[in-house]
This record gives sequence, structure tokens and C-alpha cells, in this order.
Amino acid sequence: MSTTATRPARPAGAPQSPRAHWRHRLAERGVDQQLWLLAPAVLFVVLLFLYPFFYGLGLSFQPTEGGPLSDYARFFGDAYQRDTMWITLGIALPAALLNVLAAVPIAYRMRGRFRGKRLVTILLVVPITLGTVLTAQGLLNFLGPTGWFNRILMALHLTDEPVRLVHNYWGVFFSLIITGFPFAFLLVLSYLTGIDPTLERAAATLGAGWWQRFRMVTLPLLMPGLATTFCLTFVLAFSVFPSAVLVGNPAGETRVISIAAYQAAYEQYDYPYASAIAMVMGLIELVVISVVLLARTRFYTGSTGGKG
Repeated sequence: MSTTATRPARPAGAPQSPRAHWRHRLAERGVDQQLWLLAPAVLFVVLLFLYPFFYGLGLSFQPTEGGPLSDYARFFGDAYQRDTMWITLGIALPAALLNVLAAVPIAYRMRGRFRGKRLVTILLVVPITLGTVLTAQGLLNFLGPTGWFNRILMALHLTDEPVRLVHNYWGVFFSLIITGFPFAFLLVLSYLTGIDPTLERAAATLGAGWWQRFRMVTLPLLMPGLATTFCLTFVLAFSVFPSAVLVGNPAGETRVISIAAYQAAYEQYDYPYASAIAMVMGLIELVVISVVLLARTRFYTGSTGGKG
């Protein structure tokens, strides 16, 4: 005979307890107990991202002199400051585009099976572990006026004086390529491996060559991934700061907008003005990302053709 006490059933029509009532109301709206597991992540995002953003946004409208928009007018009215936008775009856009374009053919070949694939993948991803400072030091040693590259050129009598490849635009550009390509490669490779290979095999049975299969089948399915990869690599390149200082010319052709914000905050101690520059920086990134995502919908709309 069981000694376990059983809870008496609630009579039909009896009112629910307040706790059960709200649990039922939340469940009807898709909010259950498992959803509360997202609370720590939401709190983390609010404290680490949303609060600093809105704090900086509010601070940008509190200039030391003038009206709420005076710091924005000051930035756009100063040609020396305004040119930092075009300098940064001139570095970030080509670097992000080249990283994506270079990653596509390599990732397309790497998705198959061949001997030494793991070793090649490791070699392509190793630059991620170097960091910006070590990458800049390597560029100075290899491409500097007394670096190996210039010494080889001069030993072969291909040039009479060292080729200037650092402390200018090219030094920053090469640094962004070295640090950004592994990231773009891994993203493109993940998108390519998610495309069902039977689609290409089906196109091959209809007589399509490899270029036709890539252009008509793989590329349209890959386009959403390429757009996302470009946006992420562009954001990384647009926020360039250490490379512009270490292997660039921070007072001239590589004076990017992040340097302008840094100087306003930590050299002039004008935090509202620095916040305004940071908001302009974020707005430019948002505009570029919006244009890319809009262009993606023009090229292709539909499923990405993934395996799962």
C-alpha cells in the first residue's frame, strides 16, 4: 500500500493562483521558464554595450560651449577633422573587399578533402594569433627601409633606394589584410560548407561546368554570407587604431577617425566632442552596413541552401 500523499485535484472552475495565472499569461506570449536563461546575456549586453552607447550619445549633446549640436557642427566644419572620415573609408573599404574576394576562391578549394588540408588551414589562420602589435613589428622588419624586402630589391639592383611601404597608407593596408583575412576566410568557409553539395552535383549532371556551377548555384547561395562577412570585416577595419599609429602616419595620410576621437578625449580632454566623433563613426558604419545588406537583397532572396 502506497504511503505517498496525493494532492487533491483542483475543482473545475476554481480560480487559479496569481502565480499560476501570470505563468499562463506569459506562456501564451511565448515566455516560459527557459527563456529566463537569456537574462544574464541580456544584462551583459545592456551593461557592456547599450549603456556606454546611450551614455556617449547623451554626452555628445552636452558640449562645453554652444548648443546641443555644436560639437557635430564643429567636426563637420573643420576640414582637418572631416577628412578623417574619407581617410578611414579609403582604408577600410578596400581592405574589407580584398579580404572577402581573396577568401572566396581559397575557401572554395579548402572545403574539399585533400592531403595537408589541416596544415594549410592552420597556416592561413595563424595571423589571428599574432595580434596587431606583433603584426606591425613584423611589417617594420620585413618591409621597412632596412627590412629584408628592400635589401633584396637593392641587392638585385631593382631599385636604387628603399621602397616606402611602412609609415604610410600601405603599411596600414597590409596590416589590415594580414589580420583581417583569416577572419574572413573562416567565415566564408563556414558558409560554403553549409551549402548542400548535391546542388552542384545536380547542376553537373545537366552539363554545367565548374564556373557555371559556381556562378549560377554556389555564388547566389553564398551571397548572404559574403554580405555578412564583408560587414564584419569592414567594422574591424574601420575601427583601425593601433595599425594607423604603428605602421602608418597618424598625423597625415593615415589619420583615421578613431585617432581624432582619441585626441579629443585624451589629449584635449573634451569628452563631449570625442563622443560626437564616436557617434559619427558609428553612423558611418551603420550606413555602409545598411547599403551592403540592401544590395544583398537585390542580388538574392531566399534560403541559403544549408545542410541542416
